[in-house]
Amino acid sequence: MILSVDIISLLVPSLPPGAFLPSLPLDSLFSTQGIMVMLLAAYAVAMWMFLTSAPKVHTIMVSDLEIARQFYEGLLELSAAEVPLHYYYNYEQTLGVASIDPLYLSTNTGTTSTTQLQGTDGLWYQLRKNTQLHVISGASLGQKNRQRHVCFDHDCVEQVLMRVQMRRLKYKVRTQKPLNFLVKDLEGRVIEMAEVSN
Repeated sequence: MILSVDIISLLVPSLPPGAFLPSLPLDSLFSTQGIMVMLLAAYAVAMWMFLTSAPKVHTIMVSDLEIARQFYEGLLELSAAEVPLHYYYNYEQTLGVASIDPLYLSTNTGTTSTTQLQGTDGLWYQLRKNTQLHVISGASLGQKNRQRHVCFDHDCVEQVLMRVQMRRLKYKVRTQKPLNFLVKDLEGRVIEMAEVSN
């Protein structure tokens, strides 16, 4: 004769399912303080999700927006991107204007303009999955009337160079640090991509 004995039930007495949870009265959870703590935690999670899902935005200043459109859309075949949500709500991306070399900025000495750049102005392109390129005007022409595209982020200029290499375009790297290279567009214009180190 074979007897089956459940040793675990003999050693561990049966406990109710709530025995492993801390004893927290429901009235303190649903009190004013408890509800405020839950709302703050929900707000923190929502903000974290919003900020982590926002795309990284690289900004490039160019000397001519129409030539830049032809270059980025036609030659590099970048697709247009939607303006990120955080640019609609007075989000200002600092460009380090105090430390910009005046050589890179346009010099309109004859005109006085009081227009200010809005966050949604310019051209928007999808550079990578969660990376966008924001192209704005404001750079001066380079030597020999070269179109100049100026960026303050090495990663941005490097990604544009990789795109140029993937498209098998002719280019010439002038310096590595800061990264500076030349590329020709379909019209034969020389475009200078320059990283400005601040």
